Amino acid sequence: MKTEHVMIGLSIAAALATLPSTALASASSNALSGIDTSEAPRVTQTVDSRVVSALGNTHLSLLDTVSPTGAVSDSTPMNHMQLVLQRSAKREAALQSLISAQHDPSSGKFHQWVTPQQFGQTFGVSDADIAAAAAWLTSQGFKVNGVLPNKMQIDFSGTAGQVKQAFHTQENHYIVNHVTHIANSGDISMPTALHSVVIGVAGLNDFRPQPLHQQPQVAQFNGSSQRFKIQQSPKANASASSGPTPMVNFEGGVRGFAPYDMQTIYNTSPLYTQGLTGKGIVIAVVEDQDMDVSDWPNFVSQFGLGGYGGTFTQFQPLLSPDTGNCTDPGGNNPDEESIETVLDSEYSTAVAPGASIWVATCNDAGSSNFFGGVFTAASNLINGASRPNIISASYGYGEGFTDSASKTAIDLMWAQADAEGISVFVSSGDSGSNPSFNGSIINGVPAIDANSFGSSANNTAVGGSDTADVLDGDSSKYFNTTLNAVYGSAKSYVPEITWNQSCGNTRAAKDLINGTALQFCKNALIYDPYGYYVTSESGSGGLSSVVSKPSWQRIVHGALKDQSRDLPDVSLFAGSYGGYSWVILCTGFYPCTPNFTSSVQLEGGTSLSSPMFAGIQALIDQGLQVAGGSANQGNAAPTLYELARNEYGGPTGSAPSTLAACDADNGTKGTSKCVFHNITDGGNSTQCIALQGETTTDCYYYGTIQNFEGFYGPTQVGLTSSSTTKYNANTAAFAAQAGWSAANGLGSVNANNLLSAWKSFDGL
Repeated sequence: MKTEHVMIGLSIAAALATLPSTALASASSNALSGIDTSEAPRVTQTVDSRVVSALGNTHLSLLDTVSPTGAVSDSTPMNHMQLVLQRSAKREAALQSLISAQHDPSSGKFHQWVTPQQFGQTFGVSDADIAAAAAWLTSQGFKVNGVLPNKMQIDFSGTAGQVKQAFHTQENHYIVNHVTHIANSGDISMPTALHSVVIGVAGLNDFRPQPLHQQPQVAQFNGSSQRFKIQQSPKANASASSGPTPMVNFEGGVRGFAPYDMQTIYNTSPLYTQGLTGKGIVIAVVEDQDMDVSDWPNFVSQFGLGGYGGTFTQFQPLLSPDTGNCTDPGGNNPDEESIETVLDSEYSTAVAPGASIWVATCNDAGSSNFFGGVFTAASNLINGASRPNIISASYGYGEGFTDSASKTAIDLMWAQADAEGISVFVSSGDSGSNPSFNGSIINGVPAIDANSFGSSANNTAVGGSDTADVLDGDSSKYFNTTLNAVYGSAKSYVPEITWNQSCGNTRAAKDLINGTALQFCKNALIYDPYGYYVTSESGSGGLSSVVSKPSWQRIVHGALKDQSRDLPDVSLFAGSYGGYSWVILCTGFYPCTPNFTSSVQLEGGTSLSSPMFAGIQALIDQGLQVAGGSANQGNAAPTLYELARNEYGGPTGSAPSTLAACDADNGTKGTSKCVFHNITDGGNSTQCIALQGETTTDCYYYGTIQNFEGFYGPTQVGLTSSSTTKYNANTAAFAAQAGWSAANGLGSVNANNLLSAWKSFDGL
């Protein structure tokens, strides 16, 4: 035991970051003053492998009704699993108290951040308890790779056979939604003496966060129409998702938004004239595959962003040479690069052209945890010596696809980031009320779920909006017919609705048939008898079934009177009904050329929304720093909700006049003085299906497709709803509304006004 304790201590000391050199999220000695978390070790009994008991909810319950296709071979490597630890109630209360104070301008601990080592020493598990857990792992034949500086996770490796012996659970192969997975068949058991300090093991299954972008399109620019003609779906790559063909055929081509358009719509341009470009602020986008490093300078050059001084670095954030939990996933070439990574890096720069972009990538397979490279990249950054100001994660899946240990590890990670002053933005999802079905259709599970990767109380979840001008037929009011020198055409802010590709789009139903979404969907059955256009593509939102509602989410008009952490918090452009509007990417296979003489790729999804909001936060951070405040703000959501309360009013009482004035439908004329554009039209209730023998709950069925996609036979089709017997605005999952909504959160923002309000909130 003593020898193992020394080894673990050395492993902690060896947590040497190989990141870009400047430590950005600086700490303050004042942060921990007066906080006493001293305690005796909690492992007080002999750790006996013969005296074991189960840890509940440590397997995926969705697999209880799925038959395995076979057992995983005992010799199968299972690398970089994490024993997820549990802090004491005393330390948990102290952490929550500190984070609350860090966001309270009246507190002496306001914006006083901590380092990973301070976090671990004060809020982690005691060294003695860590040593006891690590010694037991070693006794079971596992290799202990190290302890994270937060003292909440022990990284270890072994085989499926060792997992079976030590944790008393069988690793099996399963097929879920036509994809083969590995997962443990039942809850794990381990020595009862360790239960007070162990929650479970992350990495026993390979259900991991997926990229949340639309299927990219290859398009050729037409100089006469100033539009793009979609040619084909691009060459397949590891992160491209499949999806339905758009329902609407735009004969003149489709619209490709440039950075200028996003800057104009969300009013970041006035900040650039003040010298606020994100300079000195680091945005890290966390990924599981590389990109061609020539893409970013090509993008910067094509769209006239080179004069702002932004920088780009792609690297693997190794926590320690000994741990070795992050290997290069590859993809730094046109044929294998990740479109997700390209999108995240380019559109964080599009909004914050002077910021430093860190593309932090770790491999999903090989030496990495089954849980995935995105988690590893984020965790290593947060626990590293050099940390970014902001993290954007454009990945996710539902809480129903996440075991309790993995969900706890996610939430622990984002809470640590918050305490260190890092602002984290996570895409809410691209499949309406259940984020697990990007590129497919909600089926076979509850149709209402929340993005497990973004439902922490310590991150800001970003949903998806759409510009209303196309459906309303008034594009000339908001866009010029000819592109400018940097390929933009937006004149001002454009009214927004919820991004929803399905017939559940209430604005589309109103504008196209002057009817309800339900009528629109029933009509679609006539023209689409095989269901080829059935889709769940929409900005996601919903109610967490795991995380309780943070106090700051209760304070604004429209807040649900529930006990759940609700998503999203805010929204930005993600796509358009019928696939008319996209953003332009510069990729390795389709590089941008002057005047777009060659083909380009067009993209969208909440994978776009999150890095753009991260870019807005970089402008805010620099503006606050210039005004004498902190360049680190921690979780942005508490401040955003406080500022929204000033415009939308509180959860009770009469609404102020600014609630109506800031309605997104008012456009620039009505919202020019608003911080938020309150998106009140549309919703993210999308289509759901039940194949033969399946049950999909939270789905209101309005019809049956006799042979779905010409292959699956009779299939029920419906709309996501809290009721299976009726469908209206009150049951749709979920409708936009005044104030906060599960369709768009607080709405989108006017970045210039947001900075002014934020400075006032911070007392600057």
